[in-house]
Amino acid sequence: MEATQAVLKGKLKISGILRIETGIHIGAGEDFAPIGSVDSPFIRDVITQAPIIPGSSIKGKLRTLLAKNRANGYVLNDVKEDDGTIKRLFGDAEKSKAARLQFYDLFMTNDSKNFIENLDTDTYLGEVKFENTILRLSGKANPRQIERVPAGSEFDFKLVYNIESEAAEVMEDMKVLGEGLELLGIDYLGGHGSRGYGRVSFKQITVEEVLSTTPTLDCKAIANLLHQ
Repeated sequence: MEATQAVLKGKLKISGILRIETGIHIGAGEDFAPIGSVDSPFIRDVITQAPIIPGSSIKGKLRTLLAKNRANGYVLNDVKEDDGTIKRLFGDAEKSKAARLQFYDLFMTNDSKNFIENLDTDTYLGEVKFENTILRLSGKANPRQIERVPAGSEFDFKLVYNIESEAAEVMEDMKVLGEGLELLGIDYLGGHGSRGYGRVSFKQITVEEVLSTTPTLDCKAIANLLHQ
């Protein structure tokens, strides 16, 4: 089947604040840690060395949560079997359909950065959590150090949605996105969530219609759909 490309009727710019409620760890994936360094550092911006939250982490978590919540039965379906709204929002590789949602990497707000810089933290803008895994059979301890972004930190959240259909479908998409944000608010982001890491919340969400050829959307109503 020949791939088709949707027309662009405009964009919705969604902005807000993501607040870290409990220390969060999204790993940098380093294979080697020098002696005396943190075993598992978080990912940082290469220029400022401040922690960042990759947009891919938000996108992947939201899609997975929505797919789990909307699946039938007790076994998660293959990604090819996601329902139409999820495919519209996050893309359909099988049919070469691009995602309507465009995610951005999240950077720490200036207020959070300035506040944490004045604290006596273990690392630059981070804290170190000592973990100790006990092997059940041998009882042997396996200590490690995990770097986390401290609770209370805030990040600028930005998301763009491509308007490709009539208003009713856009509102349906926004309702499902709101469900995803609500699910994330009672789940976790990053690693070690079963230990209490990675609880987040969203606030100050605003929606702006940009370059729309038919500016008929109720941005205030959409923002209400996205508030938890």
